[in-house]
Amino acid sequence: MSDRVILASGSPIRRQLLERAGLVFEVMPAPVDEDAIRDGMMADGATPADIAETLAAFKAERVAGKAPEALVIGCDQVLAHRGLVLGKPATVDEARAQLRKMRGGSHQLMSAVVVYDDLRPLWRHVGTVTLTMRPFSDAYLDLYLERNWERVRDSVGAYKLEEEGIRLFSRIEGDYFDVLGLPLLPLLTFLTTRGALMS
Repeated sequence: MSDRVILASGSPIRRQLLERAGLVFEVMPAPVDEDAIRDGMMADGATPADIAETLAAFKAERVAGKAPEALVIGCDQVLAHRGLVLGKPATVDEARAQLRKMRGGSHQLMSAVVVYDDLRPLWRHVGTVTLTMRPFSDAYLDLYLERNWERVRDSVGAYKLEEEGIRLFSRIEGDYFDVLGLPLLPLLTFLTTRGALMS
């Protein structure tokens, strides 16, 4: 296995989590047409977990093609609500409509990580978290988006639990790191067994 490790994601929070865990790595974002892949898979009846895993694999594969000697970590996250996979809202109005649909009920976040080594998928994991939103008012929702839109516009669900988004929820069932978009503990365990981290 190569000593070179690459994170195929431009997510600041994923980078921060791995840096704080002591992993030495490079960042090489892998742009893929997430909407086209997600829509095509949904049309074929794929599960949200399969979609998340496929998107993570596409990213890892793309970067592995540029750095075949490296261990490449691909990640992605999807939000499932009432059987539908929701994308990142493109506008504040889309975010408002999405949050109105989800409030007072539950949805799931599926966070996938796929590791490539020597141009091949070596390991994969999908973590699932169930989140229940409280029945917040339209007035609070408008204020929330006014204060937070610029920081959450690239987030699935238009919220960040590490910020004010936590106030949208009444219950969270699952691993907090999965909410942040990276199944951190399983990934660190795998990297340790592979020798990328000291045991």
